[in-house]
Amino acid sequence: MVIVRTIDEFMQSRKKLNGSVGFVPTMGALHKGHLSLITRAKEENESVIVSIFVNPTQFLEGEDLDKYPRKEEADIEICRLAGVDILFMPAIDQMYHKDELMLAAPKVRGYILEGEKRPGHFDGMLQIVMKLLNLTNPQKAYFGKKDAQQLMLIDQMAKDYFMSCDIMPCEIVRDHDGLALSSRNVYLSNEDRQKALSLSRSLQKATQFVMAGEKNAAKIIDAMREVLSATDKIEYIAILNRSFEPLEEIVLQNSIILVAAWIGQTRLIDNVWI
Repeated sequence: MVIVRTIDEFMQSRKKLNGSVGFVPTMGALHKGHLSLITRAKEENESVIVSIFVNPTQFLEGEDLDKYPRKEEADIEICRLAGVDILFMPAIDQMYHKDELMLAAPKVRGYILEGEKRPGHFDGMLQIVMKLLNLTNPQKAYFGKKDAQQLMLIDQMAKDYFMSCDIMPCEIVRDHDGLALSSRNVYLSNEDRQKALSLSRSLQKATQFVMAGEKNAAKIIDAMREVLSATDKIEYIAILNRSFEPLEEIVLQNSIILVAAWIGQTRLIDNVWI
């Protein structure tokens, strides 16, 4: 595995890769969810590039940029053992300069749910993903379904800008107790973790309703809200189609049920694709 930290070093290493390339962009603090993306990329491509970059432009004022988990040595070892070919770990000044062109999220789907609660977040996220996709020039790029709105917007960006890269959705990976894996889970105390389980349990409840034949979105959301009362604050519960348009009734094979909630000072998201 080659570790590179500058654009010039990366370009020299990228030129040496032959055949298909899979790309996994991350912000580090790697866990089994990230490893599942890398593993799939290894299975489907001849070479794999992973980036680790805590992107400042997608954090809003007062969010956890400064304390976001950073585990460089462990991340390097995980990538090495996983068979990554290039690990790209740039500093901020390699990725950004003053007075840049800016990429903006769509005015409707970029400003609902996560976009409503974190205005400007998706602008910064799309900006860095565009840069990384152009730089790495992969055939396929791998993103987890847990960040469903992010995944949808990246896929839209790739289509709207006629990018040649295929955006590959990957399944959510959960811990043994059902909690969706997230780098922010390290913030949770044992007591907080028990509260956090209400997110996945609310989605299990919604799935049970659907399997029993219930399709009314309002009834499903009411049932989820009861389960989520264990959290400190429910930020949203939403049932949308896969184009992120609200649904009054579940449409099988074309619905996503999403939730965001606070556990103490930690904000968590989760979802299930129906």
